[in-house]
This record gives sequence, structure tokens and C-alpha cells, in this order.
Amino acid sequence: MTPAAPGAGRFAPSPSADLHIGNLRTAVLAWLFARSTGRRFLMRIEDLDERTHDDVASRQLADLAAIGLDWDAEPEWQSRQRIRYDTVIDDLARRGLVYECYCSRRDILSAPRAPHAPEGAYPGTCRELTEDQRAVRRESRPPALRLRADATEHTVTDLLHGSYTGVVDDFVLRRGDGVPAYNLAVVVDDAAAGIDQVVRGDDLLSSSPRQAYLARLLGHDQPVYAHVPLVLNAEGKRLAKRDGAVTLAELGTSRAFALITGSLGWPSADLAELLARFDPARLPREPWIYQPV
Repeated sequence: MTPAAPGAGRFAPSPSADLHIGNLRTAVLAWLFARSTGRRFLMRIEDLDERTHDDVASRQLADLAAIGLDWDAEPEWQSRQRIRYDTVIDDLARRGLVYECYCSRRDILSAPRAPHAPEGAYPGTCRELTEDQRAVRRESRPPALRLRADATEHTVTDLLHGSYTGVVDDFVLRRGDGVPAYNLAVVVDDAAAGIDQVVRGDDLLSSSPRQAYLARLLGHDQPVYAHVPLVLNAEGKRLAKRDGAVTLAELGTSRAFALITGSLGWPSADLAELLARFDPARLPREPWIYQPV
């Protein structure tokens, strides 16, 4: 029997600001991982947040195309997938795996936590409220919906970080304002698109146990993860607009591409040459410190 072909990799920018050199570098790596393993490469616009803008998304896609990236289907927009998320939440609710939560961020941070529980992990305050208690709380604020998890941690395997065990708590599935939460949307969208390889910045590594746990609950396989080092400024902080020339418009396409390929250790004239030289085992494991020119 012929084994199934690999699925797809993806890049999923949030259109809240123009892509900077660090975002572009991660996009190039996601493309390289997908193409080097025979996968399709897909683009998803994560525009559920009210701070995102269609014109920014258009510029992001244009910048990605300018540095040579291609993708195998029309970009998918999360804002157009509400029925998909609602269907999954409804199914989890029928299984008894969803409950209403009325806690603010301040409530969560100030609530007593179990020993060794990390800061910010949900302490379960609303987990066992009665229907009468929920009715009273609904009068003061709309509830978020949380997953009723039966685990406190989950282990994933990452191509760069190896085995990683992280927290699983009763994380939010839908916010109080009705917006689907990131940890839900990313899992549902990846599964719907056949994405089985997730390459992204290593600041999101800690999110992967929650997402892999949810994928298992929904009957999906865990994707192949590769969390790549970020690009930092000279102070060792995440790159931002204040760090000077960081966008493609400011750097120019040729200069940006040269910086990206040089930072990976494979200076290349184009993506075809870079793909031919790409070796995940030789990727830098430390952040790239960007020095504006």
C-alpha cells in the first residue's frame, strides 16, 4: 500500500501591522520546511482580532510574494470561518467539555493557584458553578467559553526543541465578546486545510501542548512542529518598528532577502538556491540579533 503523501505547511500572519524582517524570515523558513518535504504551502490570514485590517493583509501578501514565496491555494481568512468554529464548540459542548467563565484577567491573576501552577494558568474558578450561579453572573458580564480539560500537561515533539511538555489548563475557546480564541481557531483551521506541519516562532512553543491536546480531543493527529528562533533587536528584545528599518518597504527586497539568507548561514541569490542548500539540522538554534543598517 502506498503511504499517504504529506499534507501541507503554512504561514499565518495577523494583519495588524506590516511584516518586519523577523516575520519574513519565519515565513521563508515555513516555506522551506514545506517545500523540502514535498508538502503544499498554504497561507492563512488570522484576522479575527478587531485590530486587523484588510489593507495590511494585502501588503503582507504582496511582500511575501516579492521575496519569492508562492502558495498552493487562495489565502484563507479566519474571519470568514465563524460557522466552522461554532460547529466545533457546539460539538465539544454536547460532549460536556465546555463551560461558561465570567473571570476577568485580573480575577485570574489574583486567584489562588495550585502549588507549582504557572502564573496565568486558569485556576478553575468557574468550572463547577451551578446554573443559578451562572445566571446571576450573566447579568454583569457575557461569559467566555472554556474547555473542560482532563489533563494538566501535554507533551509534543518539536524538530528543533525535541520533547517539550507544557501546561494544559481550561483554556478559552470563545471570548466573552464572541470572538473565537486563537488556540481553538488555529487547531480547527489547520485540520480543515490538511496542515500537518507547523513552523512558527519559538515564542509560540508554549502554546503547542494546549493545541495538540485539543487536536487529540477533536480526533486529529498532532502536526509536525518546528519552532524557529526569533529575530531580536540589539537589546535582546523582540523586534519592533522602533528598531529602525525593519520592513520590506524600508529595506528593499534584495537587501531583505540577503539579510535573511545570510542569517540562516546560506547566502543565496533566490529561493530555489536556498531550497537546494536547506538543511534543518544545520539551522541556527539561537535568536538572530538584527542590527539596522
